[in-house]
Amino acid sequence: MVKVQVIGPIKDLDSIVDTLYQAGTIHLEDASRSHDQGGIILQKVVAKEADAIAASLSKIEGIALLLPKQPPDINRQKKIIQTLGKEGQESVLGRAQVVIDELEATTRNLITRKTDLEFTIANLSRYQTVIEKILPIEGQIPVLEGFEITIILIQGEFEGILEVIKEKLTLITKNQCELISAPIDEENIATVVVFNRKYSAEVHSLLYSQNVNELRLPPEYLNRPLNEILVLNEERRVAAMKEVQEIEKELMELSRSWQDEVAALARFLKDRHEEIKVFNKFGQTDYTFVMLGWIPKKFLASTKQALYELYGNSVVINELQATPEMMDEAPTFYDNPAILKPFEYLLSVISHPKYREIDPTPIFAVFFPLFFGLIVGDIAYGFIILGLALVLKKMFGERFDWIRPLMNLMIIASFPTIIFGFIFGEFFGDFGEHMGWLHPLEIMGVTWHRLDALIPMLVLSIAIGVFHIIFGLCLGIINQWTKMRCTKYVCECRKHICEKAGMIIVIFSILILLGATIQIVPEILMYPGLVMLTIALALIIYGGGVIASIEVISIISNVLSYARIMAIGTASVILALIANQVGGMMEVAVVGVIVAALIHLMNVLLKMFVASLHSFRLHIVEFAPKFSEGGGKVYSPFGKGGRG
Repeated sequence: MVKVQVIGPIKDLDSIVDTLYQAGTIHLEDASRSHDQGGIILQKVVAKEADAIAASLSKIEGIALLLPKQPPDINRQKKIIQTLGKEGQESVLGRAQVVIDELEATTRNLITRKTDLEFTIANLSRYQTVIEKILPIEGQIPVLEGFEITIILIQGEFEGILEVIKEKLTLITKNQCELISAPIDEENIATVVVFNRKYSAEVHSLLYSQNVNELRLPPEYLNRPLNEILVLNEERRVAAMKEVQEIEKELMELSRSWQDEVAALARFLKDRHEEIKVFNKFGQTDYTFVMLGWIPKKFLASTKQALYELYGNSVVINELQATPEMMDEAPTFYDNPAILKPFEYLLSVISHPKYREIDPTPIFAVFFPLFFGLIVGDIAYGFIILGLALVLKKMFGERFDWIRPLMNLMIIASFPTIIFGFIFGEFFGDFGEHMGWLHPLEIMGVTWHRLDALIPMLVLSIAIGVFHIIFGLCLGIINQWTKMRCTKYVCECRKHICEKAGMIIVIFSILILLGATIQIVPEILMYPGLVMLTIALALIIYGGGVIASIEVISIISNVLSYARIMAIGTASVILALIANQVGGMMEVAVVGVIVAALIHLMNVLLKMFVASLHSFRLHIVEFAPKFSEGGGKVYSPFGKGGRG
């Protein structure tokens, strides 16, 4: 990572910023600050047209949402964007304003009319349904001069409320009302209310207060026979639907003419708005501007070349001599091959390492699949996990950002699962062994059948834990040694190095003492082991104080925590055996196969989650804290390319 200073003429600021935005390589920092006494004072760059661009972008995006979607002409949009890129800010805003003037009011009015008509159509359809249902009782509805008709809809379970409404209406209208009911479907009842018009306000107020669904007929429907209302209603509905179709045609025509222009403007203005948002990070004098930031070494030459081709020597990228203190603040740049990217996503869940620290991604990429494979360890399960991951990635990878990296993790982890399944002789548990297809391998005098080799599996898990923890502590010493380049950290780092070295010696001394106790190593080594333990405690106390000596217990528990690899793996084997035994107990072979398959599928899904969770836990709880301080800021380049 290189700290750079970009200096150029203030008159070309917009176009230079656009070039850097397209390059997408510089991680910007605030360059507007006062220098030492006698130095140049830089002022913040103020983007005068930021508000105008934001307002135009908002309106253009609003228009884009209102226009019906058409197949885009990508080439035309690219040409429009290229043309816009050659124009000045005022020209672009002027072009955007032309589109806004042409489309904003028109599209808004059309959409408003369409919405109103759709609401009308919905009401007319509702009238149609209700009137058709109450048509048979038309003869019971009195036709009186000066009377009004309204319809209320009530759910069948609340039919009793009609009596309450009738009593209150009788009092309000002085007995000048009539209620006639008919079911319109299995759940709802329509009630026609006929009442004297002079009590209209009180009646509608009552119906509203009773929280019933009132279907008030339009004024032109009043005092007409129901069959005539049906005809009139249908005519109005058809007319409204035709008008909606005309509006849709008009919108479609507008979309065909303007969609590519609107889309290109929206994209261009959005990019320009992103560029302008960072202007306050730039410093300026009367004639020049200054940018400050970080560029990875691999992108520095191409960035310089891009600026030189367009602006010659008028724009300069100065590589600043970064001190160790400055590098301590550098952003973390993950520069890993594509196969390791899923493990970067895994790291994003926890705190990122600082730039000077060792990138743990390659280490995670080795140990995470290893732990996962040891826990699941079944050939058939490995192939099922591989298949499920490929299917889920294809189906949902584009829709959900988190699916693709997680499924890539499962794809990678499925291969050690298959390999360990071959070593353990497991294919759907003991099914493959019963069929004579494979058997557990014998390695180092141990037959690795997981149920018969519980102690060797436990020893293996603990041994992996010992190596993993010691490896983490060694990485921690390297990180602290690197941090010592900053003079302000020298004393602190020495203590941390002593503390971590003491922890390593503690682990070795405990192993020696344990080996001497159970006579795996000569008993005489117990004395050097005690000396090592004493030295280790002295180093730990020097590095972290008396309280740090308690961490010895913590380091032992960290190592023992790796026993979960054996324990969870054994549980997986037992559930697979249960699936086979339960399936074999069924008298009907097909039923047995289905039952066994369901239990195995449940076991696979459970192990995908549990093995991932515990493999991740071993890294972030037991391993990572031994060497990573965290708190780093991730390289986030200014631009639309996802370089980081």
